[in-house]
Amino acid sequence: MWRQHTARQVVKYGAAGAVAAAATYGGIQYYQQRTGRRMTIASMYPKSSVIYADPLETPTPPGMRPHAFWTPPKRQEMINDLKGLARDGADTKTEGEREFDLLVIGGGATGAGCTLDAATRGLRVAMVERDDFASGTSSKSTKLVHGGVRYLQKAIMGLDYEQWKMVREALHERKTFLNIAPYLSNELPILLPVYTWWQLPYFWIGCKMYDLLAGKQGITGSYALGRTKTLENFPMLRADGLVGSLVYFDGQHNDARMNAALAVTAAAHGAVVANHVEVTSLIKERDADGHERVRGAMLRDNETGEEWPVRARGVINATGPFSDAILKMDEPTMPDIVAPSSGVHLVLPSYFSPKNMGMLDPATTDGRVVFFLPWEGGVVAGTTDTLCDVEADPKPSEKEIEWILAEIRRFLSPDVKIRRGDVLSAWSGIRPLVRDPRAKNTKDLVRNHMIHESDSGLITIAGGKWTTYREMAKETVDRAIDSFKLRPLRDCQTESIRLIGSHAWSDTMFIKLVQNFGVDLDVAKHLAHNYGDRAWAVCALADYSGAQYPALGQRIHPLYPFVDAEVRYAVQYEYALSAVDVIARRMRLAFLDAQAARESLPKVIEIMAAELKWDDKRKQEESRKALRFLTTMGLPDSILDEPASSQAPAAAPAKGSRQGYVNMQTTGDLNFLDPASYYRRGVFSAEEIGAILAAFSEFDVHGDGHIEVKDIQPLFSAIN
Repeated sequence: MWRQHTARQVVKYGAAGAVAAAATYGGIQYYQQRTGRRMTIASMYPKSSVIYADPLETPTPPGMRPHAFWTPPKRQEMINDLKGLARDGADTKTEGEREFDLLVIGGGATGAGCTLDAATRGLRVAMVERDDFASGTSSKSTKLVHGGVRYLQKAIMGLDYEQWKMVREALHERKTFLNIAPYLSNELPILLPVYTWWQLPYFWIGCKMYDLLAGKQGITGSYALGRTKTLENFPMLRADGLVGSLVYFDGQHNDARMNAALAVTAAAHGAVVANHVEVTSLIKERDADGHERVRGAMLRDNETGEEWPVRARGVINATGPFSDAILKMDEPTMPDIVAPSSGVHLVLPSYFSPKNMGMLDPATTDGRVVFFLPWEGGVVAGTTDTLCDVEADPKPSEKEIEWILAEIRRFLSPDVKIRRGDVLSAWSGIRPLVRDPRAKNTKDLVRNHMIHESDSGLITIAGGKWTTYREMAKETVDRAIDSFKLRPLRDCQTESIRLIGSHAWSDTMFIKLVQNFGVDLDVAKHLAHNYGDRAWAVCALADYSGAQYPALGQRIHPLYPFVDAEVRYAVQYEYALSAVDVIARRMRLAFLDAQAARESLPKVIEIMAAELKWDDKRKQEESRKALRFLTTMGLPDSILDEPASSQAPAAAPAKGSRQGYVNMQTTGDLNFLDPASYYRRGVFSAEEIGAILAAFSEFDVHGDGHIEVKDIQPLFSAIN
């Protein structure tokens, strides 16, 4: 698997390895003679309470290359398992072996969490997802792992014990989150600017209570800053009237990659996981008492269209905002239990925020809060909170985008101009809030969860947030074990299970990636931060760059550290089946910069085509689907009207055409029916700029670089 660069290195390291092996063998023999005990590999390492996701004989020392890589089962093997066949496709299973203990519907944070929890208890569990892991709300969060400072404020001001309990639970889970996926999550200081002197002690008390409530599960404690130090730490902040600030700490993570790690870790523990597999109906049978019980589902592979039944002793509905759709398969008259709320986020260039500090505006014009956080080389700003309908790929409205920008301008320095064109990406995620019939506004709803069990035994877990996914999964699986009379081999293990990629990761692992593979430093840091110890496997799939340095890794886009090997790894190790799976959820390029993702599409599709044996028709379909997805990430709908080849140069003026008149042969690429789609943007391709300049030159009759009345007079004359 690993590339060998020269025969000389093979001889050199082979000889060194032989010497080391001989020394080790001699040491073992001496140990056994002196102690009278047989020495094993396991005895060389201290025992740990951590359960490893990999079937490795021993854990690898942090920062070092793992001894071997566990390889996930192929997708077809998972499909065979779902069909009740052996993984090689043979029909050798007994009737009992075909049935799962649990079938989990939904591959988001909660569904993947339930699957991992059940698998590590020794239950036979399957998880199916209609689209891709984290394709919905779980990839469109604020990227925070937090207890919720504003929920704590509500709990104190309203003497609300349930809110208090929810914050305490979330703070406990925050610490667990940071422990089980250290390469995907980190602590982040968040600054609260203060512009009224009496608010300084008020916020200080609130932050200290936040620290105190975390108890032993706390992270770095909060502290206060004076005016000068505040501006030193956050120089983009509005200085006029600034008194000082409070800085508190919360967690941050890469949500979609965390979701993928949960799914693959569950597979490592024996779970069957399959994305792009849809539940079309539920299977019901009558029990001994004559009551109808849900005992499985009809599945459809959205890649092939094939359908088949799967049987399970219990079914868990973990489909987030789509929970009501599954509930109505069970009980058509069931009232909705989810109150969907749209949360819009923007991504801005990194220079609008310090690299390692975020900010929270606790007092927006309508009483909501706005986060302003550095993330993956960009700055995430949001969020809104408005009632919405449930749809697969919601689009952010221009009104919501402008509201966020207006709020940001209020707390940034007048010298820092944020324009609509600075928005690199914008997305809308649907929060599955638990419906409270007494609440008039969704922003007053608690992001807590609710477990519902129908008369036929369908268990639905709805509500909650990313931070508490593990506790939600634990409670749900506990309920399933009790309701379906399951017999797990052990209690819940997920508080100590580290996710795949965590075992041999260290903060300095990127240095060894540079030394061993000759990859670019930025790329090495990116890979270590997003893949953990699996970065070794990613680098092994990289193409040679053709340069002395970096030797390996061809960038997908020149402005970002994503490389070709990540596309191959996503297909081979993380079940990526479409271009959108890759650009949005394995690599986060679509969330960081929608235009850059668009420009990277041809290269991504070519690599995936080689891996998945796509023909030209499938490549065109993938390109079209990806462009359609990017219109939900901030790009204008007009990109769907462009020619299939976006690399074609702008057309030259037609021979004999009259200058001074609109000529659709030169302006056909521009959507004049929606001109706002152009001036709202700040990034244009070379082809678009060429088309715009060509259109401009037609009006600029005198060629002086300006369009004046005298230039457009011929057009008015022609109209008359």
